[in-house]
Amino acid sequence: MTEVSLTRPAVESGTFSIGGDLPVVRLGFGAMRLTGPGIWGEPLDRNEAVNVLRRAVELGINFIDTADSYGPYVSEGLIREALHPYADDLVIATKAGLARTGPGEWHPLGRPEYLRQEAEMSLRRLGLERIDLFQLHRVDPQVPLEDQVGVFVDLQREGKVRHIGLSNVSLGEIRRAQAVAPIASVQNRYNLADRTSEDVLDYCEVENLGFIPWFTIATGDLASPGGPLDAIATETGATPAQLALAWLLRRSPVMLPIPGTSSVAHLAENVGAAALQLSDAQSAALSEGA
Repeated sequence: MTEVSLTRPAVESGTFSIGGDLPVVRLGFGAMRLTGPGIWGEPLDRNEAVNVLRRAVELGINFIDTADSYGPYVSEGLIREALHPYADDLVIATKAGLARTGPGEWHPLGRPEYLRQEAEMSLRRLGLERIDLFQLHRVDPQVPLEDQVGVFVDLQREGKVRHIGLSNVSLGEIRRAQAVAPIASVQNRYNLADRTSEDVLDYCEVENLGFIPWFTIATGDLASPGGPLDAIATETGATPAQLALAWLLRRSPVMLPIPGTSSVAHLAENVGAAALQLSDAQSAALSEGA
């Protein structure tokens, strides 16, 4: 390992250029779980949440994903408190399109005036003049998709958004959005145990769109005693979570995993996956075992 990778191990995961001009270290950080229970309210330990963000950057992570709905608004505020003024290479992605009414409650809200309002508020909370990656958090079925994406196009033209992303979308919705705007990334649920977005990932690879999987460490029955994850963990000395992340990184060059945590110790464990190299046989065993 190089001196850089020893002090900033996340860089071992490689890089990807979002939108072709925004390079990020592939192993990022998802800031959802820095908030309170049910992704609602303040964190149980605010100091630890701030320390996690600062430590993530120290470990070489330069891609942080958040959303206005995390808290709501709490996650974005924590990012500014911990990291502002931001390093030149730090990319903060945020999202709008989900309204909150309580812990664990999420409601699509894609009215154009609401999306614009949330973009302006995110800029203010994060202390940014431009959001590097602004994502539609979920398509509101009550509003034409083209109208929702159109707001993002307007913000892009105004210089308030650099790249546009989508979240929780189907292949058909991606194509409809691409007819309105250049799309740089897609964020869907994807992990060893849930690959229902396989077609979306394959499309992102062809189109060179960043694919940002959420719920990255779910392993289902693979970690059961005698299962593929259990066996490979014994072979490598890695944890099941590290293996799940390493498998994602190996799965596609456009894959940008964003494991989240509210613990500095757990953060260090996740980052340890960046340098973990699975053999062809190990990767195949995990792929076939799910």
